[in-house]
Amino acid sequence: MNPTERVRLGRTDIEVTRLGLGTAPLGGLYREVPDEQGAALLERAWTAGLRLFDTAPFYGMGQAERRVGAALRDRPRDEVVVATKVGRLIRGEPPGAVFDFSADGARRSLEESLERMGLDRVDVLHVHDPDDHGDQAVAGAFPALDALRREGRIRAVGSGMNQTAMLSRFAREVRLDCLLLAGRFTLLDQSGLDELLPLCLERGIAVIVGGAFNSGILADPRPGAPYNYRPAAPELVERAQALRAACERHDVPLAAAAIQFPFRHPAIATVVIGARSAEELEEDLRLFRWEIPDALWADLRAGGLIRDPAADR
Repeated sequence: MNPTERVRLGRTDIEVTRLGLGTAPLGGLYREVPDEQGAALLERAWTAGLRLFDTAPFYGMGQAERRVGAALRDRPRDEVVVATKVGRLIRGEPPGAVFDFSADGARRSLEESLERMGLDRVDVLHVHDPDDHGDQAVAGAFPALDALRREGRIRAVGSGMNQTAMLSRFAREVRLDCLLLAGRFTLLDQSGLDELLPLCLERGIAVIVGGAFNSGILADPRPGAPYNYRPAAPELVERAQALRAACERHDVPLAAAAIQFPFRHPAIATVVIGARSAEELEEDLRLFRWEIPDALWADLRAGGLIRDPAADR
């Protein structure tokens, strides 16, 4: 697959690359990333041709946004798609996150993000993880984002979550352009197929997949590997190891199958990968380009290890 192939983001006029950079690691997810290392990663992402950068105020309490802005503010603005999120305001010293899914909170969040990044606009604005605040998001944040889209302050409205039920609700009740689905359409978890992905396809909502490695277990399925940001249960490790064994029979790295699998569904526009160094990104690019035989997907399906939507078309 070509990581720099351009595709339209659903019904919008936005074009994104098939592979984008997620910046939670630049905010210190799992461990800190030194400034020089972070700058080198962002530089390599740009020179490699990636043009979708996904960030959020919550990532490092503003640190990821500041780093993204420093890397992109002098680049040709029309060549890059910047996505950030609302729902958490960064307050206090040391800084912490305060939930706010109101309309005013969403507008304040955007203004503060623009100030941190030093940009005049973002392209995609997501409502971020409103798991316990769905009603407030529908009544407050989403109408605010819709108004910002009409005002030309943003180009697309989305929501980013690691669950499918609430995203399905939003797909029905809100005018979404796209959504960011984290960890729920992977080699280990295809629950997005139950309702959400068919609904997005029906309604023309583009899906951006995050968490293709399920926090790391699909990169290295060892006992205790992270899944959903905590140590994986033994049965998940066993399943991931079975996936790896099947991949090895076809001379395919498990991580290559993991990073490419989401594109088996036509609703998927792009995958964002979180890397913490230029070297990690180089490896992700190599895996994304790995040629995977159809026989591997057939074997995984026949063995009951995946539900493969491509086989049903």
